[in-house]
Amino acid sequence: MAGNADLISSLLPLVALFAIFYFLIIRPQQKQAKAHKQMLSELKKGDKIVTNGGLMVEITKVEETYLVVKNHDNTEMKLMKDFVAKLLD
Repeated sequence: MAGNADLISSLLPLVALFAIFYFLIIRPQQKQAKAHKQMLSELKKGDKIVTNGGLMVEITKVEETYLVVKNHDNTEMKLMKDFVAKLLD
C-alpha cells in the first residue's frame, strides 16, 4: 500500500507539468492553426493579404490550392494558399 502511494506522489508532478505544458503551448497553437485554416477558406477576390515572404498583394482569383495575386505594379503571380501569412483589413 505504501508503494502505491509512493508511485502516485512521484507521478503527480509529471502529470501537473504535462497539464501546464498543454494549456500554455499545445492548446494555443491548435487554436491559432484552426483560425488560420478558417481564414484561408474564407479568402475571396479583392482581399489584400501578406505572404510569408512579406509581400503585400491583392487576390484576383481563388483556386482550391493556390491563389492568383497581383502586386502593386499589376504583375500577376500564383501563390500557394499555404504561404498566406495574414489578411489585411
